[in-house]
Amino acid sequence: MKLTKLQWAVHLGVLLSLAWLTAAFFTRRLGANPIRELTLRTGLAAFVLLGLSLACTPLNAYLKWRSVMRVRRALGLYAFLYASLHLAIFVYDNGWIAGEGFDATFVYQALFEKRYALAGLSAYVILIPLAVTSTSGWLRRLGPRWQAVHRLVYAAALLASLHFIWLTKVDLSRPLIYVAAIVALLLMRLPLLLQARHGRQDIRA
Repeated sequence: MKLTKLQWAVHLGVLLSLAWLTAAFFTRRLGANPIRELTLRTGLAAFVLLGLSLACTPLNAYLKWRSVMRVRRALGLYAFLYASLHLAIFVYDNGWIAGEGFDATFVYQALFEKRYALAGLSAYVILIPLAVTSTSGWLRRLGPRWQAVHRLVYAAALLASLHFIWLTKVDLSRPLIYVAAIVALLLMRLPLLLQARHGRQDIRA
């Protein structure tokens, strides 16, 4: 299938950004604490990509920008990819003890005894079935239930927003801007969901 210019832009933009981040890590250009910086950057990338995937439906419905619907799935899957990297790096950072190896106790404490981590983990768990069922095959298998499953993305976005806010301990201005954008996108979808419920418009997730 031939890719559109927007699809090329999304794929190249995300993959080149990931390549740059990987190169920056191995060439020690991520500051004094590269693991922490890598954790923060992959988390922010996942959050932004999730927001962009949520923006596709309003852009199509309100501005008639139909081509964005062809990149929505890719944006969602790339958000899941970055979220997976974010979680994996976090687990490694909290579980690997130099000279002693991996200690699952520290990972458990980091994930389940801090509210920001628990919110982030909950958002990730919700994203797993969304990523798995994102294919056309699953859309056919689930039928009308597919929409119900994929509307769980709203809960994932809100939990990710809490994760971002609770993680930030000093200046909340930056996370609040990102979170406000997510909330605005969710509010924009409410009229569309009401239309879909009354059978006037097909809104997928």
